[in-house]
Amino acid sequence: MKDKEILERSRTRVIDAVAQNMNLYGVTPSIGRLYGLLFFSDKPLTLDEMKEELGMSKTSMSTSVRSLLDLNMVEKVWVKGVRKDLYAVEEDWYQSFFDFFTIKWRTGITMNITAIEKSIAELQEVLSNPDTSEEIRELAQIDHLKLEKALEYYEWLNRLVDSFETKEILDFIPIDKKKDLVE
Repeated sequence: MKDKEILERSRTRVIDAVAQNMNLYGVTPSIGRLYGLLFFSDKPLTLDEMKEELGMSKTSMSTSVRSLLDLNMVEKVWVKGVRKDLYAVEEDWYQSFFDFFTIKWRTGITMNITAIEKSIAELQEVLSNPDTSEEIRELAQIDHLKLEKALEYYEWLNRLVDSFETKEILDFIPIDKKKDLVE
């Protein structure tokens, strides 16, 4: 019995850590615990099995699974003879990392670029208006320069995200640490 307790305690420790880490990236701890449950499961699980194990409502469980599906951290699995939807973790942690961060980063980048471009267009209207006061014109020029610099940053960030999606980043930071030592 002691060995089983050690096994459960070690799993719980990792699941709690994963839940807290996922919280740092905007994913709720309950979704992190669900991911941990699926990670340690020796078979794909149904919503009912996950609900029973974690004590969450079916609605909450369904929403959590959908979030993990959207982040490509879990996948729907087909098993012959099973009529209910089954879910399992994506086994490739590197791909999960790439998917998770590129999805999150792309959303933020797009939102910020859209806001910046709209603001730049408005500032250009202010700057081209002959009736704009000198004080407002100077502030608009300063803001315009700041926003142009911000766009440069987001263009760089887009290239960084591209390198994750194409896996070009692995040319610089290989998965196999031994390759770093050889080169």
